[in-house]
Parts: sequence; structure tokens; C-alpha cells
Amino acid sequence: MLQVFNNNPYQENTYILYDETGECAIIDPGMYTAAEQNAVVNFIRDNKLTPVLLLNTHCHIDHVLGNKFVFDQYGLKPQFNIGEQEIMDAVVAYAPAMGFRYDPSPLPEVYLPETGTVSFGNTTLELIFAPGHSPAHLCFYNRADNILVGGDVLFRGSIGRSDLPGGNHALLIKNIEEKLFTLPGDCTVYPGHGPETTIAYEKETNPFF
Repeated sequence: MLQVFNNNPYQENTYILYDETGECAIIDPGMYTAAEQNAVVNFIRDNKLTPVLLLNTHCHIDHVLGNKFVFDQYGLKPQFNIGEQEIMDAVVAYAPAMGFRYDPSPLPEVYLPETGTVSFGNTTLELIFAPGHSPAHLCFYNRADNILVGGDVLFRGSIGRSDLPGGNHALLIKNIEEKLFTLPGDCTVYPGHGPETTIAYEKETNPFF
């Protein structure tokens, strides 16, 4: 099961994935205001969920604004690929320049590999390494439910921007074609911004392909 929260001035999608065990993963916590923080905490409490994983697809500011809050609330340190660490480190200087207050994210105890899985409850998420928007971007694929939490790689009718540090347009296109477009056509993609879509819809209609 999946719940989405739209957070911060970048309109970033924060996801809570949970299953019948009551355990859940918080993915890309972008909560910035108290109201945004409360919405996530209240959902977790009202559904009697136990957060056990904090995952970042990548470490741009809009996807990590809530990392410290999640750590303070639930004691979870983020997990992401080590190639994103320099992006995370840069947020400390970048945030005030952009007018954001930013409580620095705790450092991971565990970095995620480029391939493999991460699990909670009865749920297994496959790691899909898809840099191009950022240097070491990961997507999380739940094969059992056929859903992809895709971060800023593939959007409905668009793709992630590649003009930020560590971005690479050709690499982004290649990873989408070789790693995402090989998923089942009816796989639902939950992106880092905007509405969900499906692999088949994007293969047929996305103007970048």
C-alpha cells in the first residue's frame, strides 16, 4: 500500500509504503512546514504504522528536507547510494542561498548498492540504479505490487532535468530505455513530482522517446 504527500515549494512527492505487517518505509521525505510534518506523522499514527526504513532516491534539497525530522521522530537514518553523498553535503550551503532553513540530514549507517534489494515487513523493493538526473539516483521497484517509486527519472509526459550538478541527459535517456522501459507495461510509476503514470503510457506518448 502506498500513500503520497505533496511537500515543500518544489511540490515534491513524499511516499509512505506499508504492508499488512504495519511496517513502513518513508521515501524522499520532503516535509518542510509544520503542517506537512504533521500530515505524515498523523497518517503513520492513525494507521498504526511502524516506520523502519528511510530511503532517498537521490539527495537534491526537495527530497531530503524532512530527513532530520524523520530521524528525530523515528530514529531512522537515511539510506541512499554513496554516489549521492556529495549532493547531500552541498545542500547545507545551497539551502540558505535558496531561502530555505535546513536541518542537516544525519549520515547513513548503510549505503545502498546499485543493485540488490531492501526490505521491510513482507515487502521487498528491488534497487534500480538510474543516474542522469543526479549522479547515483536509485528507483525502488516492488515487483509483487508492480509499482515503481521512481524519484526524478521519469515523469508523466516528461523526464528529470539533467542540467544540475551530476546530471547527464544522454545517460538519463539510456537508463530509462534500458532499465525502466523493460519493466511491465502496466507497472505504475510514482514519480518525485506530479501524477503517477505507467510504463506503457510513457513508452507510447512521452515526447522524449
